[in-house]
Amino acid sequence: MRFEWDENKNQLIKRDRQVCFEDVLVALNEDRLLDILPHHNVDKYPNQKLFIVQIRDYVYYVPFIENDDNIFLKNIIPSRKYLKQYKEVKHGD
Repeated sequence: MRFEWDENKNQLIKRDRQVCFEDVLVALNEDRLLDILPHHNVDKYPNQKLFIVQIRDYVYYVPFIENDDNIFLKNIIPSRKYLKQYKEVKHGD
């Protein structure tokens, strides 16, 4: 499966949140995927799911769209809710 994203969005997220889509790929490759959930707003985003990933000492949700050929990453959002929900997250990666 191939991962894709908008590079302009990636640069914006990197500037504003100090995290990027490459960090998400590293987290996925290093078994720091905590969960895959349906998008919490299914009515508005029926085709999206969420990766819940640990990056450094925090938990982020990453909306994505999956089709036959690729997974398109939409955003990276820090989440206190998911941080609390996944307390077993290893700190100090």
